Amino acid sequence: QVALAESGGGSVQAGGSLRLSCVASGNTNRDNCMGWFRQAPGKEREGVASICRAYPDDPLYDDSVKGRFTISHDNVKKTVYLEMNNLKPEDTGMYFCVGRFSDYTLGSRGSFNWNFYNYWGLGTQVTVSS
Repeated sequence: QVALAESGGGSVQAGGSLRLSCVASGNTNRDNCMGWFRQAPGKEREGVASICRAYPDDPLYDDSVKGRFTISHDNVKKTVYLEMNNLKPEDTGMYFCVGRFSDYTLGSRGSFNWNFYNYWGLGTQVTVSS
């Protein structure tokens, strides 16, 4: 079993920055992909960024955050980060950390399919005001 715990959310003005963290605990010494999804009130959940252990230099980003958000993974600290810069009001939402941990080689760069992942955090709120 794996547990994911997010932190770092908050309220900022447009143009500001936040860094989200997600610490994985439990049986984590396996191949994995981790990522972030977000959901705004009244909107569907969407994938934001994803990074895999096998492809640490080739993460996935949604087009809406490319050039503004950076995902990174510290394997020693078992933590994935989402550095968010130049935040916009449309970035407002609950941000969820997700993880896919496998005893087998995943051979993936990640996914924006929620069901690809087998562990999910409870979320951290990000609010960006104009």
